[in-house]
Amino acid sequence: MTYLVTGGAGFIGSNIVKELLTRGEKVRVLDNFATGKRENILLYKDDPNLQIIEGDLRSFHIVRDAVKGCDFVLHQGALPSVPRSVNDPITSNDVNILGTLNILEAAKEFKVKRVVFASSSSVYGNAATLPKEESMAVAPLSPYAVSKYAAERYCQIYYQLYGLETVCLRYFNVFGPNQDPTSQYSAVIPKFIKSIQAGRQPVIYGDGTQSRDFTFVTNNVTANLLACTAEGVAGEVFNIACGVKYTLNELVDEINKVLGTDIHPLYDKDRTGDVKHSLADISKARQGLDYQVQVEFAEGIRRTVEFFTR
Repeated sequence: MTYLVTGGAGFIGSNIVKELLTRGEKVRVLDNFATGKRENILLYKDDPNLQIIEGDLRSFHIVRDAVKGCDFVLHQGALPSVPRSVNDPITSNDVNILGTLNILEAAKEFKVKRVVFASSSSVYGNAATLPKEESMAVAPLSPYAVSKYAAERYCQIYYQLYGLETVCLRYFNVFGPNQDPTSQYSAVIPKFIKSIQAGRQPVIYGDGTQSRDFTFVTNNVTANLLACTAEGVAGEVFNIACGVKYTLNELVDEINKVLGTDIHPLYDKDRTGDVKHSLADISKARQGLDYQVQVEFAEGIRRTVEFFTR
């Protein structure tokens, strides 16, 4: 089988590429390296099963060439980050919606077996009900969240109208190796780890009681591969997480515990578009994808700290 991993040099994409190559699969990566890092896949550059295409999701001709001949598309490519989308909604829209539409159109043309789309828990917004179930009404609070939901709907429409099999995975606060701690838009865990390692106080926007269903990246990799072949799930949406929530204050405590430090956070005002609490109901993924949590929160933090320490 041949797999196209869009955004394959990015954080989650590169972890998927690693697992596929370990399994001996043929892998094609499409990435423009705007947020993805070449070093994330340099380890595998001499692997005869890996092909790298440098190009932008917004170019249909490039996307078409990348999709041609592939059995499965794992569409991780996107312009991530809520704050970035608030600052530049047009680019987020173009990459995340038009880019996904290009993938779907090419996949339809070349009769790809299935497209697995990386969506986001941000589509739920600040819904008071926890845990968040796939059947709940969505209420996006940022252009990023809107773009992810629009892309989900395009995936479902392409299945309903054209028979192109699609599965959408709503990720909840993924963390792990290859996540970039240096970007102003980087996720909270690598930033916190790097700050505490350097003896600096990590900055929390809000009072630290906001909570997240932090999910180690191995769980997302597993979910993507299960979603390629699970039966009877085309057109469906699944939460991918651990089903447990931790506050940002608890996160800081856990990182301190692993590093053997005792550094307290600094608190700043809330950020526009941020969700207060997030927790996934993962029962649908368990039933439909046979998904099981592979790595729990504490072990994931330990592995991530180890990665950044190296």
